[in-house]
Amino acid sequence: MTTSEFLTAADVELMQGLAQRITATRPELVNSDASFGELAWNWGRAHAAQGSSWRRRLWFSGGELVAWGWVKLPCSLRLSDGTVANATGAYLAYQVHPDHPELVDEVIDWYDATAAGLERTVLPGDPDRFALERWAAHGYVPDPDGLGDTGSWTQLNQRDLTDVESPKLPDGYRFRTADEAGGEAAVRAHLNAWGPRAYTVEAYRDLRETTGYRGDLHVLVEAPDGEMAASTIMWLDEVNRTVEFEPMGTHPDHRRLGLARALLLHGMLLAREAGAVHATVACLGAPGHPAARELYYGAGFRELCRDVPLIKDASAG
Repeated sequence: MTTSEFLTAADVELMQGLAQRITATRPELVNSDASFGELAWNWGRAHAAQGSSWRRRLWFSGGELVAWGWVKLPCSLRLSDGTVANATGAYLAYQVHPDHPELVDEVIDWYDATAAGLERTVLPGDPDRFALERWAAHGYVPDPDGLGDTGSWTQLNQRDLTDVESPKLPDGYRFRTADEAGGEAAVRAHLNAWGPRAYTVEAYRDLRETTGYRGDLHVLVEAPDGEMAASTIMWLDEVNRTVEFEPMGTHPDHRRLGLARALLLHGMLLAREAGAVHATVACLGAPGHPAARELYYGAGFRELCRDVPLIKDASAG
């Protein structure tokens, strides 16, 4: 059985459940944007502004979700600095349970029909060789820009939480939680690190309602002058006892002070207290983007898997 319509919060919760089931046995097969935390983050922060341009389809077997596709179609977004960003192509996030590989072709056919006439991109995981073969058979090719030395492909990193160093912040800096600091500070911390985005206090309120969000695991670093210097959200999957850092960033004026490393270590200790035994964090993997990768490697993370940016021309059928 399948259904196809706008994406709802209830859908996202089902999709998170599928991520948890795959994480339990084949974590390397959880696609980019299909993990427990990524789903909540991407839905919560953006559905109010972008939801009308999203389409989704769900595949069920025996009443249980076994595959889904989430297409982001072209839209215009007003950013926090008043400018407008235009997305002109289509992007698919998707997941197929490894016990139902035959559904990969159905996902691709649905994507091609939903985004016909548009340039189409997708990020299947490199370990899923069957899926990569099927995408190729449907005319999708490696994106040369995405796979280049400064490309956009990402890798997922992991480590256990048995031995975590104590964090050290520079004098005058302190850790805060979003529960303590409030929504305006939480949003400001994100915008300070990532620049203009379509992210507001209202969007943050929606984020708080997603499954898995905890304000005590949303950590900020406050500078001596009160500026929000760094932040991260940790998504705790209680079923698998794993925590996912997404997003994580530092204000440009406060970089190279050790804030990100301290925030990462502090976050892992908080997550361990909350019951996690394992942590993941994603980063750009291309050689031309070494900063985050070196940060995570220095904190004990190692690569688990990576994605493969694929593209199909708008003129293709």
